[in-house]
Amino acid sequence: MSNSIARAQENLTNQLRKLRRLSQPYFLPYSKNNGWLFLLLLVAMLFCVAGTVLFLLTGLMGLLGQVAPDLTVQFLGGVQKALQIIWSNPAGMGISGLFLLGLLCFFAVRNQLRQRRWLPWLLLGLIILMLLSVNGINAGITFLVRDITNALIQKNADDSYRNLWILGICFIAALPIRSFQFYFAAKLGLLWREWLSKSLITDYLDERTYYILNPNDESKTNVDNPDQRITEDARDFTAQTLDLSLNIFDSILTFSLNILILLSISKDLTIALILYSIVLSTLLVFASRKLFRLNFDQLRYEADFRYGLVHIRNNAESIAFYSGEKQESKEVNRRLGKVVNNFNLLIVWEAMLRVLQRSGIYGSVFIPFIILAGPILTGEMDYGRFQQANLSYNLLEGSLFFIIYKIEALARFSASIGRLEGFQTSMGEVRNEKNKDFFAKVKYSESIILNKIAVKTPGKDNILVKDLSLSITPGDSLLVTGPSGCGKTSLLRVISGLWANNSGEVSSPYNKGSNELLFIPQKPYLTLGSLKEQLCYPIENSRFNDENLKSVLEEVLLPNLLDRYPNLDIKQDWSRILSLGEQQRLSFARLLLNSPRYVVLDEATSALDIKTEKHLYKLLKDRDLAIISVGHRPTLIEFHDSVLELVGDGNWHLQPTSSYEPDRS
Repeated sequence: MSNSIARAQENLTNQLRKLRRLSQPYFLPYSKNNGWLFLLLLVAMLFCVAGTVLFLLTGLMGLLGQVAPDLTVQFLGGVQKALQIIWSNPAGMGISGLFLLGLLCFFAVRNQLRQRRWLPWLLLGLIILMLLSVNGINAGITFLVRDITNALIQKNADDSYRNLWILGICFIAALPIRSFQFYFAAKLGLLWREWLSKSLITDYLDERTYYILNPNDESKTNVDNPDQRITEDARDFTAQTLDLSLNIFDSILTFSLNILILLSISKDLTIALILYSIVLSTLLVFASRKLFRLNFDQLRYEADFRYGLVHIRNNAESIAFYSGEKQESKEVNRRLGKVVNNFNLLIVWEAMLRVLQRSGIYGSVFIPFIILAGPILTGEMDYGRFQQANLSYNLLEGSLFFIIYKIEALARFSASIGRLEGFQTSMGEVRNEKNKDFFAKVKYSESIILNKIAVKTPGKDNILVKDLSLSITPGDSLLVTGPSGCGKTSLLRVISGLWANNSGEVSSPYNKGSNELLFIPQKPYLTLGSLKEQLCYPIENSRFNDENLKSVLEEVLLPNLLDRYPNLDIKQDWSRILSLGEQQRLSFARLLLNSPRYVVLDEATSALDIKTEKHLYKLLKDRDLAIISVGHRPTLIEFHDSVLELVGDGNWHLQPTSSYEPDRS
């Protein structure tokens, strides 16, 4: 039992640590040692809200007293009396002092609340102000219910109608407050999600993190479906954090305001309710541990299932050519099976928890009648006080049964915290020892210089190329050949700075953000955007006018594309509607517009006929670009000065094209 409690405490501590790491940065810059400052600001905000409520209420009552003194005394005399008591004793000065202290705390850390970090504090303060106002109204309603009930029993028409008018005013006042509370909470959630998503996207794209976390071998990463974590998990986290946090605060307010009312009516009823809620909540927490893991798995299986369907959409034509519908259906149904099987377990566990929840809630209905029946029957308590006690009991029950009502939401919340924090941690650890092979130490140089380098696959010990030395200066051209799997593309990754070399030195004109070196793969990358954006990628399309773009399309023999899409701003699924040959010619147009000094071509003309290939290489030669090509066609030899032949066992041969004899077998 003690081990279970210790594990539960450890799990709770870890979850709170993850929650703080995810939630604090939007409100306050995160560091391991400033958690106390974050909590201090939360307390300071409560001081500011409490003072604001007191000042606003005092000002409002003063204004009403001036405008309609008789009506104010008749309908709001209790509020006036309460305010007079507060300001006539140290409580008023104490609340004012705490208000000033809260403002000073925010003023002291104002430098850390720049970059619009003051906005979430303001919105959160407004939301809590409204929660406090509504809870104050609810507490007043319990007294009105008591007085209305007693007045009706006594058949006192004046008191009955007067209190009904006051009750109506309370409801009218609470309605806009609740509406604005919902609006500000939704607005804060949206702003928080936008900030968190942008932060995750920045980290994901920084230092090629997206490339490292998505290796070719999926077994090498612990991060599944990063797209889902940035979109759905970030959305769920912000919405659920706000919902649960505000519900917890609302429960605390409800408890604080109504516990005194209930204690003044019946200590026995208060103690019974607290003990009952503690026992029932403890049982539910222990019974729901399985639910947390099932929700975590459900999020992953749902994301895998969705990815399978997206994969079919992105490869529709290839699947159709193969008539692979049966195999694709089998794989998608396998993923769907995991979703359904896990959801079946969720249904079973949630049903069992619902039985426990309903049993506890139904049981609590009897407690007020059991405990208060005696005092009512003996005449020690009037029916109005019973009604007030029952209403306060119900309000307290809602706050104390918070865990009971929210157990499924807490399970889903825990799962989203785990996935999102795990993703954030993985992005923060991309520069650890495990990923060292992805961080190339490339020296800047006007030429590409390889000095006794060794090429190997990241995370493995297989040497693909060893002790390679060569240099490529502006205007040079090199053809890389060799059997499949000998390391041709791997060598290009080292030259382009994607992989680290195992030994030796690499120098190149590659520099982040520059277009000195451009890589064109066999299957060109087409971004989500217009035809104009495809052509100019990755530079801004504002640098070129439409005539420049149309001219370069004609140069690469794509005039028919202009006939089909004369408007260059049109957006299409270009990777689907363009053939591979058209995509390769489009990538050459992009290359010409970017005008790099060095270009790396990895079988970039494999889908083109010999005549078109010759035309495109001539365009590069006319611009005096340095070229590194990977290819198997003998026709490529005439466009290169030298040939690097990779043998496949780590060895290589470098020779001029004039003495190279290709294997034509």
